[in-house]
Amino acid sequence: MRIPLLVALAGLVLAACGQGSPQTASNTPQINMAWLNTEVVEIAERAKPGVLGIGVMNLESGQSWDFNGERRFPMQSVFKAPLGAAVLAEVDAKRLRLDDPITITDQDLSPPFSPVADAWPARRDYTVGELLVAATGRSDNTAADVLMKKIGGPGAVTAWLVNKKVEEMRVDRYERQLQPDIAGMASFRPAWKGPAYMTVLNSIPPETRRRATAAYLADPQDTATPRGALAFLDRLDDGELLTPASTALLLKIMTETPTGADRLKAGFPETARLAHKTGTARTDLGMNPAVNDIGIVTLADGRRYAVTVFLSGSTHDDAENEKIIADVARMVTRGVQ
Repeated sequence: MRIPLLVALAGLVLAACGQGSPQTASNTPQINMAWLNTEVVEIAERAKPGVLGIGVMNLESGQSWDFNGERRFPMQSVFKAPLGAAVLAEVDAKRLRLDDPITITDQDLSPPFSPVADAWPARRDYTVGELLVAATGRSDNTAADVLMKKIGGPGAVTAWLVNKKVEEMRVDRYERQLQPDIAGMASFRPAWKGPAYMTVLNSIPPETRRRATAAYLADPQDTATPRGALAFLDRLDDGELLTPASTALLLKIMTETPTGADRLKAGFPETARLAHKTGTARTDLGMNPAVNDIGIVTLADGRRYAVTVFLSGSTHDDAENEKIIADVARMVTRGVQ
């Protein structure tokens, strides 16, 4: 188990903050590193055999703490937050407009979760803005894949992140590639949209699915480290990724998302405001490869923190997995007071 640590001494951290970060460390309580180091052990033990990764950053001072912060975890739909940012960067560059029309074809459909696929062919036409809300706010796989294709594919998203100095998040596959890969299925086809997908998945022999999931957990593709996700949130907050208008729009979508009500949001005080993106794999054969939540929380007194939580390989039920993440948020709340 990696011992959590302070990334740098206070003066050095301030120098390393993004250019837009207010220098308010003297007015902001320090993160209680020693207390977090002690408290996280109990939560990590509860999560076993799942592996827990956590990152916390004070967005004013840049002070940070992590647990397994350098370890790579499968992102699942967490990737849709940087995807949304990459799409809005194209809007900022005038290469794309939020009101640009996009027509969905059968070859654009992706596996569940996807209300866009479920609505096809009765509805085919969307705007970029509508797909952005569907992908980043509702976690729609078809919307995400269509937008990713529009801006150049997974490699373009990763290249954009690296160019923005977010080097520990990588996007390698479309959802229509990734989700079948996890279960050892053949390439996705339009006839598998909606409930048909689970029928096909359940026809795959259990041992094939088990091997495919084990390979997924060992694969560096489509992963992030907790500290890499912190870097993304910090640069988003600092305005280093997007214009102020696009930053505000993305954070609004992430604040209004209905996903993850029992994860970070449940653990922070009701007076806090959270802009976040969840990621969830499908529990199969008693194990879930990824239950995640990352976001920016604003406390009632105005203090703001980036928080990233990744839980990989858990054999607990869905409710317990979400409670573990909520308990991390409760721990963080006490650790920053």
